[in-house]
Order: sequence, then C-alpha cells, then structure tokens
Amino acid sequence: MEQPGRPGPASTWRQSFIEMPYVWNTLLGLGLINDTFETAITWDRWPNFDRRVRGAVQDALNRVCGGGTVTCRFTHVYPDGPAPYYTFTGMGRRGSELEMWAEIKQAAASAVNSAGGTITHHHAVGRDHRPWYDRERPELFATALRAAKRTLDPQGILNPGVLIDP
Repeated sequence: MEQPGRPGPASTWRQSFIEMPYVWNTLLGLGLINDTFETAITWDRWPNFDRRVRGAVQDALNRVCGGGTVTCRFTHVYPDGPAPYYTFTGMGRRGSELEMWAEIKQAAASAVNSAGGTITHHHAVGRDHRPWYDRERPELFATALRAAKRTLDPQGILNPGVLIDP
C-alpha cells in the first residue's frame, strides 16, 4: 500500500486526472489534434459499438489529419456495461487546429449517438456535447428541467445554455 505523498502507480494515476485538462492545451500548441471523450454502453452492444466508434473516428482522422490513432480504455465497469473512454490524436495544420478538432469531434459524437451509446457518462454534458445530448435526452426531461430552473434559477445564471436553452 502506498504511503501518502509517496510516488507510485496509484499516485501517478490520480495525478493524471489533475493534469489532463492542461495536457490538451500543450498538445494543441505542439500541433497535435487530441481529445478524450467518454460514453457508456451495455455489454450486449459493446463489440459492435466499439467497432463503429473506432471506425468513424479513424476515418475522420484519416480524412482530416492524414492519419492518427484512436485508443480506448475502461474507467468504470458496471454489471450492465462498460464506460469506455476513447482518445484520438492526429497531426494538425497550423491555424486550422480548432476546425480540425471540431470535425473529428463531430464524427466521434455522431458515432456514439448512432451506435446507441450516451454522449456522456459521469462528467456531465458541457457545451461541446450539447447537440448530441439534445438528441438523446427525452423532451419531457427538458420540460421538467426548464420548470425547475424557472423556479430555482429565475435569472438563468447557473450554467446557461449547457443542458437546455436559457
């Protein structure tokens, strides 16, 4: 068992979650198009889902970057299915990095939706995933959330536009 403050595999793993948001900025500055996205799927649909998502992202990397890599890891495993995290990386073109990222991200998110996964797992939705979240979220839930926000957040200051339109 690791001692508090002592380096080791568990400390390295924990530290990666602290540093991860900033790694994206560093990689982009080096000309790499990179992102990690999470999802969840049931075990019975996992093999086909994985094939479709990896295929769509690899096709997008090939088209947009001239190649790249797609990897997958499980962060959480449940009795009814895994929560795979996919990471893609490709070479960017100076000045076009954000557009390139957006095109690959769109291919990835659309593949997740069309293959039956969810656009989010436990990290919430965020503005980047909102268009795909709208497709999978039941309208009745959106109506209930709008009513709750009108009552609890009448000024609309808490995350406006993230889960529903203001």
